[in-house]
Amino acid sequence: MAHEIVMPQLGLSMDSGGIIQWLKESGDRIEAGDLLLEVESDKATIEVEAVESGILHIVRGPEDGDIPVGGVIAYLLVEGESPPVAREAVSSEAMVVASEAASGVQASTSTVSGGNAPQARSRLKRLPASPAARRHAKELGIDWRLATGTGPGGSIIERDVIKLAASPKTAPREAEAAAVAVTEKVPISPVARRLAEAVGMDIRELGRRYPGKRVERADVEQAIRELLAAAKADQPVLAKVADRTARREQMSRMRRLIAKRMAGSAHTTAAVTLTTEADAGELVRVREGWKGDLRFGVVPSYNALLAKLVATALLKHPELNASLDGDEIVYWDVVNIGVAVDAERGLVVPVVDDVQTKSIRELATEMDRLLSRAKDGKAVPDELTGGTFTITNLGVYEIDGFTPIINAPECAVLGVGRLVEKMVVREGAAAIRTMLTLSLTFDHRLVDGGPAARFLQRVKQFVEQPYLWLV
Repeated sequence: MAHEIVMPQLGLSMDSGGIIQWLKESGDRIEAGDLLLEVESDKATIEVEAVESGILHIVRGPEDGDIPVGGVIAYLLVEGESPPVAREAVSSEAMVVASEAASGVQASTSTVSGGNAPQARSRLKRLPASPAARRHAKELGIDWRLATGTGPGGSIIERDVIKLAASPKTAPREAEAAAVAVTEKVPISPVARRLAEAVGMDIRELGRRYPGKRVERADVEQAIRELLAAAKADQPVLAKVADRTARREQMSRMRRLIAKRMAGSAHTTAAVTLTTEADAGELVRVREGWKGDLRFGVVPSYNALLAKLVATALLKHPELNASLDGDEIVYWDVVNIGVAVDAERGLVVPVVDDVQTKSIRELATEMDRLLSRAKDGKAVPDELTGGTFTITNLGVYEIDGFTPIINAPECAVLGVGRLVEKMVVREGAAAIRTMLTLSLTFDHRLVDGGPAARFLQRVKQFVEQPYLWLV
């Protein structure tokens, strides 16, 4: 009997994945434990092993794009067995057909009258839904319980809500009423509203454009003029390059995730950056001492040393070791530090857990392993989640100060520049010192400037006097 090979679930939040490449070909003899293919989720790339033996028959490949978790991608056949063609057709279309059928049932549920409606609602309430799905449904003004769950265990995920909203059978009056309720919260004159609606301008966007004031006709007209000017300014540029060739490529899943997270962080956090310089001479000497001591074994990287000193500083300044969860600020009693890595497929942030409890040797060994796996694209989802604070180091690229982006929902991120010798004044005399630029970006919604400045001051102190946290 044919053994199904399905799209694996690489993490709890994964609902689909993409095939990067097959490492074997159809017709190959496969033994249990052989590497079959590379799969990419939003957060990681992993090699998938065979759990059974047989003759490989590939059903889906990289050209198929996103494949739902649990979707059949290949079969392992017994010698001489024919592939189950009929089942292949079902696997590629069943989810779409079933979802459309379910949408019809759900749409009719929303119009059930009398005693049947409470029973249907009661059944729908028992379906689990992800926080993202609930949030998106609220924004769209639709009932998430009417969506067909395609997530793990039949749970409703964000994609299901989007599909429900796009369905013509979705209760339009409910969605329209919710949209009107949102736009009516924006203070806008009747004339300005009619003008904005006539040109298709989002009233909520106008509210964000003119916060704290009543939007008038002149404001809408000014916004229209700016849009027209921007469009006109683009035309010569497009015309100039219209006859030129350019390379285009589809954004990878990881690139799309990075773009979404960075844009989300930039638009939702109240980011403020503080910068200072630290004399890193003692830190450099400490590391050089370890390099010459064969008994220590692994030589800690500067990232490992910085992670340890930052963890110690966070224990003294817990306001920065925090995350935002809805309307609540969560202050963590553990320090899980993510270290940004420039991997081949894009930026990833492997996380070292419980940094505050680890020795320098343990931390150096674990960080080397995690960063190496991340650079090779082998990090698993559990290694890329759960951070409470992030460090990003651009010193290797000869960068001094910069403005790092917060890895939401974390409170802050520390940017580390290069080690560079500078002429500085110490006790009234000029001296050459090895200086290090530190840039702290924090979310002003969670913490004020004073506590953030004191934390950065503590980090500077620990860089300049490493024995304060090493002992």
